[in-house]
Amino acid sequence: MEFHFDFREVATATMVLFAVIDILGSVPIIIGLRKKVGHIESEKASFVSSIIMVAFLFVGEEILNLIGIDVYSFAVAGSFIIFFLAIEMILGITLYKEDEPESASIVPIAFPLIAGAGTLTALLSLRAEYHVENIIIAIFVNTIFVYLVLKSSKKIEKVLGKNGLNIIRKVFGVILLAIAVKLFAANINELF
Repeated sequence: MEFHFDFREVATATMVLFAVIDILGSVPIIIGLRKKVGHIESEKASFVSSIIMVAFLFVGEEILNLIGIDVYSFAVAGSFIIFFLAIEMILGITLYKEDEPESASIVPIAFPLIAGAGTLTALLSLRAEYHVENIIIAIFVNTIFVYLVLKSSKKIEKVLGKNGLNIIRKVFGVILLAIAVKLFAANINELF
């Protein structure tokens, strides 16, 4: 088996996942959960979310094949989801609102917050364009970052403040918007 390490692919996939996961933008939610339920298990949440992401990276395509959808169609659909996530981040609006979680267990943190629908869609969209090994490296880079943010969410909130978090969200929203357009352009031709 040949290993196709490409720093550019790793960097791009890392940026896409960082923007989609939006862990810095989730700091207020994490702090709210911490106030409600006390301690959040950062290690457990990070580990479980990375397992979900890697598993979906490998099994997601088989699931699509089972229901008769090719990766290019999914990538185009994923570009729309990433586009709307970017619009939410840039304009500060909410197009999709999830129910407030009742506890800070693995379910609200690892699975909708970190490895949610947008993240899983982004993974399969990236898989249509990049080598799997580079995406896995990007997943682990993001998992480390998620872990660090979960561990130090109180400090981050103090340092950046509400305005700082909003600026970061908007900057990554613009990056995400550009990535959505690129993803759409790269995969739309394969459908026709």
